[in-house]
Amino acid sequence: MTGQIQFFVRPRHTSRRMRRLLSGFAACLALSACQGLPATTDTEILRARDAQNAPPGADPDSCYARTITPAIIETVTEQVLVQPPQIGTDGTISYPAVYRTETRQEIVRERRELWFETLCDEEMTSEFVASVQRALAARGYFGAAITGRLDRATRAAIRAYQKSQGVDSDVLSLAAARKLGLSAVERQK
Repeated sequence: MTGQIQFFVRPRHTSRRMRRLLSGFAACLALSACQGLPATTDTEILRARDAQNAPPGADPDSCYARTITPAIIETVTEQVLVQPPQIGTDGTISYPAVYRTETRQEIVRERRELWFETLCDEEMTSEFVASVQRALAARGYFGAAITGRLDRATRAAIRAYQKSQGVDSDVLSLAAARKLGLSAVERQK
């Protein structure tokens, strides 16, 4: 979050409850600012011949990106019946049901590691990036000015474009560059 939220409250004129409400409000604002952000990923780009852990069968002169998407774990809390209620013959409850609260961690989405071929750094010239921006703008993914810089808006547009192809990364894959018509497609022999 780039902005900063500040509250100016005089403590002696504000009740403890009001201060708690204000701090809760600030926390909600901070969390809501993060809702539009993509999943956190850790991406590295490397040339296959220089990497010890390159994907199997990788062309040594090609560049690859590795994106790691962390697992998502949720805390699940549920009430479990320990003892059912005891109900008399006349329908009155002599003892109410007894429940126990159980809390557990559950993996909602597993950690994923994805390797994909990408363009090497020397191919990502400002002219090429401007072409990427124009191609994404023509498809409705990029609405900022064409600058030729790989800035935040360009990376967000790349991520949005590639997400439908199964690549949740802001690094342009070679397959996406080819689909945009920006990289040569090899002929089948």
